[in-house]
Amino acid sequence: QVNLVESGGGSVRAGASLRLSCAAAGGTFSNYAMGWFRQAPGNERAFVAAINWSGDSTYYADFVKGRFTISRDNAANTVDLQMNSLQSEDTAVYYCAAATALTTNAKTFNFWGQGTQVTVSS
Repeated sequence: QVNLVESGGGSVRAGASLRLSCAAAGGTFSNYAMGWFRQAPGNERAFVAAINWSGDSTYYADFVKGRFTISRDNAANTVDLQMNSLQSEDTAVYYCAAATALTTNAKTFNFWGQGTQVTVSS
């Protein structure tokens, strides 16, 4: 069992930056690929970014490429999502998740955090 807790969400203006962090407890963090997903009201949960166990391989959704960066610190058991040039369309609840292999499919992630709200006003 891996417990995930997200932090760093908030309300910002368009063009601003936020850094989300996800702290993991339980299990061996470096055994898991990690991902970030988001869900806006009325929408399905969408893949944002993922990183493999060592941090040397990453995937990004097309709509965040060049703006968001995922990174991890296996010593600290954390995975971060640096979000730059935020737009109103980025408003959503952001979730951290853990999977046994690098993937973009939400159905293959085994453990989820409770989410953190990001609101971007134009």
